[in-house]
Amino acid sequence: GRLGENTLAAETASLEEQLQGWGEVILMTDKVLRWERAWFPLALMSVVSFSFLMIYYLDPSVLSGVSCFVMFLCLADYLVPALAPRIFGSNKWTTEQQQRFHEICSNLVKSRRRIVGWWKRLFTLKEEKPKMYFMTMLFSLAVVAWIGQQVHNLFLTYLIVSFLLLFPGLNQHGIITKYVGMAKREINKLLKHKEKKNE
Repeated sequence: GRLGENTLAAETASLEEQLQGWGEVILMTDKVLRWERAWFPLALMSVVSFSFLMIYYLDPSVLSGVSCFVMFLCLADYLVPALAPRIFGSNKWTTEQQQRFHEICSNLVKSRRRIVGWWKRLFTLKEEKPKMYFMTMLFSLAVVAWIGQQVHNLFLTYLIVSFLLLFPGLNQHGIITKYVGMAKREINKLLKHKEKKNE
């Protein structure tokens, strides 16, 4: 209710404050992820493919890879807030940019809440239906382990990262809704066909 809305607003305001230095970069990333221009998905996939090819070619150990990744994050965290205003120009945002930044932060807070909600539900299931919880967990982890054995680690990571980065654009352009709708229609047809056969 009202309390939830107030908490959401407070969390969003706090996140906006934390990410203020990254504002221009976040807005630019948002435009790329939502495919505001036709060539954005191609550019996005080219960068991802090149990055993974470099990882494949260099073949770093897990420790080296994690160290380099964290080092890159630390450098970005230090340099981006300082350099972004110079690269992107004026510090003054339009009302539209401010509104979009607020929406992005609000969506991030909602996503974080959803993840925490799923996590809590999982523990509730563990307490209320332990057998079902363990069966579900074992089956899910067995499926993931089997997939991991069938597909090369790096290629699997590449597919997951590519899907996650393309998801906002696919969603924005209604492609996911279209194919989910088609899948639902096909499943309904199959179910109706089975019902008719049973009759």
